[in-house]
Amino acid sequence: MDKADLAWVSVSTLLVLMMVIPGLALFYGGLVRSKNVLSVLIQVLVTFSLAVVLWFIYGYSLAFTEGNALIGGMSRLLFNGMYDLSSGTFELTGSIPELAFAAFQATFAGITCALIVGGFAERVRFSAVVVFTLIWMTFSYVPVAHMVWGAGGFLLERGALDFAGGTVVHINSGIAGLVGAYVVGKRLGYGRESMQPHNLPMSMIGASLLWVGWFGFNAGSALGANEVAALAFFNTLVATAGGVLAWALVEWAYKGKPSLLGAISGAVAGLVGITPGAGLVGPGGALLIGLITGAVCVWGVNGLKRMLNADDSLDVFGIHGVGGIVGALLTGIFNAKPLGGPGLETLAEVPYQVWLQLEGVLITLLWSAVVAWIAYFIADKVCGLRVSADAEREGLDVHSHGETAYHR
Repeated sequence: MDKADLAWVSVSTLLVLMMVIPGLALFYGGLVRSKNVLSVLIQVLVTFSLAVVLWFIYGYSLAFTEGNALIGGMSRLLFNGMYDLSSGTFELTGSIPELAFAAFQATFAGITCALIVGGFAERVRFSAVVVFTLIWMTFSYVPVAHMVWGAGGFLLERGALDFAGGTVVHINSGIAGLVGAYVVGKRLGYGRESMQPHNLPMSMIGASLLWVGWFGFNAGSALGANEVAALAFFNTLVATAGGVLAWALVEWAYKGKPSLLGAISGAVAGLVGITPGAGLVGPGGALLIGLITGAVCVWGVNGLKRMLNADDSLDVFGIHGVGGIVGALLTGIFNAKPLGGPGLETLAEVPYQVWLQLEGVLITLLWSAVVAWIAYFIADKVCGLRVSADAEREGLDVHSHGETAYHR
């Protein structure tokens, strides 16, 4: 065991936790109306926590142990065989205890489930969110994680590249959020009433915590205090800065004014875009990925959103889905050594690698979308998916949780 590697992965696990609680919670909370802010905070907190518990019970085993091309085995249920406390022995994954690796990956499962709630924010029953998360985590997150990262996984064996979760986390959650927006339907008054973010400073704080925490997400995926972590660390810094600038400049040209909401959305877009390639491209490639993803995601939350005609409340698909797709495909290009990457030897290999990346994108989109639709259907039958019109007008904070965020 390498103590430095263990220390870095442990700190990275804490950084990913910070991305969700409080980062994502505050980012999402500021973007909704004041009458629904607590509902979003508790949905993020509880979906994350549920995912972590499921990960311990069976998720890790089915994702990361040997099984078949689609799912792992059951040898690590309840982390069985990972350690023997009576003798003080711990199984290793590389140079760190497998327990540390499993804890790190638990936070990935948690944030993926939490991201989805942005797609149907402000109108879904809390009980339905819990039922949906239980089903989707089990039948979408776990198999996709195994296919991309697990021993013998289909996409891993094919050669698809995903350093820290472009497909597993962002495309997976993005399409699930979009399906939710369709299945649940639009918010009352959508397109007619103002639904502006109620607290942009709160969202700014959340986005800032996401950026800081994302260094654990990306550089931690090197699973050690090593050169790959250093590369992923700087790539995460420069790509995100590129995303901020690209979104701000495109919005400035397009709307005449750059907005704070646009700039923090650009930061998240840049972070999403570099995630699949963080340790697999050079810094120049990372900057271009950030710039391109930031610019494309402006279209994702404006033009594409209008084309799809869906009320994806917090633009889960427009940023995480679209950004994940762009990042996954660009990773296949900038991984090449002639373009500054550490991977492909020649540019002639790039088209095939991009095809493999596209395979991963399409499989993840289809798999997650089907599972999400089934999960929403079951949640609707079990407890009813959407709150009543009166409850939606009153706000979910009071109706579903008996609390208010702001007292006048």
